[in-house]
Amino acid sequence: MAADEKAQAKGEQAKGKVKKVVGGAVGNESLRAEGRAEESKGDLREAKEKAKDAVKPK
Repeated sequence: MAADEKAQAKGEQAKGKVKKVVGGAVGNESLRAEGRAEESKGDLREAKEKAKDAVKPK
């Protein structure tokens, strides 16, 4: 399950980055903002997974 969550986080980050760049390139501020939001969502998901890994007993 954790690997799936990590992959989903990376996917959200990548998709958000693409939307952010494309939005900036074409001058579409709403697409750019949507990309920033999606990238942030991926960042938060990744941070959550890293925290779970840090707390998990080895």
